[in-house]
Amino acid sequence: MTIQGVGAEGAARALDEPATSRPGRRALVAYAVLLALLAAVVAASLALGAASLSDASLRATLLTLRAARLGAALLVGAALAVGGVVVQGLFRNPLAEPSVLGTTAGAALGGKIALLVVELAVAERGIRGLPPEMVLPAGCLAGAIVSLGLVLVLVRAPGDLLSILLVGFLLSSLFLSLGSLATSLAQERWELGRAVVAFALGGLSGTSPRHVGLAAPLVLTGVVAAWFWGKPLDLLLSGEEEAASLGVDVPLVRRFCILWIAVLTAGAVALGGNVAFVGLLVPHALRPLLGVDHRRLIPVAALGGAVFVAACDLAARLLPARGEVPLGVITGLIGAPAFLVLLARSQREAERA
Repeated sequence: MTIQGVGAEGAARALDEPATSRPGRRALVAYAVLLALLAAVVAASLALGAASLSDASLRATLLTLRAARLGAALLVGAALAVGGVVVQGLFRNPLAEPSVLGTTAGAALGGKIALLVVELAVAERGIRGLPPEMVLPAGCLAGAIVSLGLVLVLVRAPGDLLSILLVGFLLSSLFLSLGSLATSLAQERWELGRAVVAFALGGLSGTSPRHVGLAAPLVLTGVVAAWFWGKPLDLLLSGEEEAASLGVDVPLVRRFCILWIAVLTAGAVALGGNVAFVGLLVPHALRPLLGVDHRRLIPVAALGGAVFVAACDLAARLLPARGEVPLGVITGLIGAPAFLVLLARSQREAERA
């Protein structure tokens, strides 16, 4: 099912579909399958690793570290998948993802600047007594908010989606260039350069319970808020004029949706760095099964994204390699071919229709 071309009647019908409808039954099946996969991934993530749990003196420490890393993977996956659902619904384009707003690049740039500031401008205690663990999520959130503010300032007409996309592309290019500059500056110090490059590649090694506790409110708030705005997003699928005629404040919905996309992206980037394809692949895979009802799609996408990233992180830990394979590399290697398959299948279905 494509996003574009959904009429007002179809959008309204999506709001009233009972749980016994075909998409509703598919959602229940998807929940069951994903919960089973989640249980398997959780068990494997806690049990498997480079160090054995047989040593009683290390078991508690290992389980704490693995649980923190698992929690971070689940949050990153949920945030990116839900952000993908919202941005695809907002732009009525199944190929859209949070990076089209420049938010991902802005959050990554903010994180890199935060790392540079902590290392070069202040001592290990952080900015004016701020703990170092808070600097990275704070920098990512600041970068995401700056990118969001620039989009809202530069796009005068709130209904001009093409301008939003163009501005987002230009901001992404600018932030990526500045991020490359920050990376080059960091190379002067070995440990700092290594940390910045690892953050850019995406990974969850070194994640502590404190990191998860600081980023979790951003992600959970964004997921709940995205679900709350699900019905207005459904009505926007029929077009802005028809949605406005049904009582939807289109500019308000757009601004709040962009805000929650920024919050979700900041939380994900703060925890995992640049992790690719999750916000594109998971919603695109689930929407044909579950329909266009965002209140049905968002929770399943959050669960699916969480399972996908947790499984990829487990693979990153277990693959034989000199050092750990970056999480962003794993998601890219899996996500790109899988998305091409889904895209080809959608094109064949569109040709037959």
